[in-house]
Amino acid sequence: MAFFLMQCLHHPDQDAARDALRPAHRVWVSSGGEGLVSVLIGSALTDATGSSIGNFGILEAESEANARRFAEGDPFAQAGIVASITLSPLPDSFQAQRITDPMSPRL
Repeated sequence: MAFFLMQCLHHPDQDAARDALRPAHRVWVSSGGEGLVSVLIGSALTDATGSSIGNFGILEAESEANARRFAEGDPFAQAGIVASITLSPLPDSFQAQRITDPMSPRL
């Protein structure tokens, strides 16, 4: 297993589309993409004015390919809201055990 920082930046002016898809997005996250990953923590990303510009997550996955499938399968990405996805491997020293309430079941 490996850990990844996922950053999804959104196209501008997507507030209405994000609001409409948020329930489906939350189901996707809470299922870990139907078991592709464990989502340890995540949240919206905002700019200096507080406007939403994307989302991030700390993922545990068997592979970077599974982490990417999770990110690309998110309803936000499927609807074209997501402009870019960045996955950054986290070091072996990452202390995942310090996150006590994961957003999806652990793998």
